[in-house]
Amino acid sequence: MSRVAAVDIGTNSTRLLIAEGEQELARRSIVTRLGGRGNFSDSLGDAAQQRVLDVLHRFRAEIGDRGCERAAAVMTSAVRDAANGRAFATQVQDALGFAPRTLSGDEEAKLTYDGATHGRTGEFLVIDIGGGSTELVTSTAHVSTQIGVVRHSERHLHSDPPTAAELANLARDVHQALMAHVPVRMQTKSVRSIAVAGTPTQCAAIDLALDHYDATRVEGHILTASRLRELLQQTAGVPLAKRRRITGLDPARAPVIVAGIAILLEVVDRFGLDQVEASERDILWGLARSTTDRR
Repeated sequence: MSRVAAVDIGTNSTRLLIAEGEQELARRSIVTRLGGRGNFSDSLGDAAQQRVLDVLHRFRAEIGDRGCERAAAVMTSAVRDAANGRAFATQVQDALGFAPRTLSGDEEAKLTYDGATHGRTGEFLVIDIGGGSTELVTSTAHVSTQIGVVRHSERHLHSDPPTAAELANLARDVHQALMAHVPVRMQTKSVRSIAVAGTPTQCAAIDLALDHYDATRVEGHILTASRLRELLQQTAGVPLAKRRRITGLDPARAPVIVAGIAILLEVVDRFGLDQVEASERDILWGLARSTTDRR
């Protein structure tokens, strides 16, 4: 059984999973904020690139120390939208010691769905809210949208705490994007919903009042639509400094959690969902399994 490492270089965070079969040996998630601060098609900033590269050097050491036989890395919205994305990929390869792959929205959706639904039966809607894009995936269809927690925080939330008007504008923007891009056929297929990535797992940790993040308790935690609305009021109703001190919330994710919950609520409303299941089984697991299966 191969020991594999999977690295996800996203818009808001850089993450590592080391797994052997179905056993998770290590998981790291560090907010590096690669994308944002203006037009997402602009060049990646030097400081942002260096933050990611510093983390990747540490990941490379851990991958080696743990004796991983295979490794793979993917880059998503921030890199594929950036004018200097290819040049950054070369630096990533130097830092990791192996070449990363810049995913299309379609590839990102497939890996996310595979990671979230492996070993499950039935029909699912998988919701993956990232920093620069949001993927909505079923077994037969998927949509990759330009909706993201960093993108929409920077676009709409300028006050601290955000004003009611700013929140309304963000919700309207997301609603219009979902109406324009989500086909009706997707809404009739999903029976259960699984929400992955930082927004739902942080919401679960807040709901569980976790002093220290516990992935085993977060995994499978149910968030009702009404509870998500309460969490939006809780996080949006206080300044950032106080938001960082909310029990269960990673302080590094406090700047974007309001937009994340608002986006998740719009998806819930669009699909007529009563609840979502938070899951750690995301694109990292999809990548790890595809790397294990590679011949």
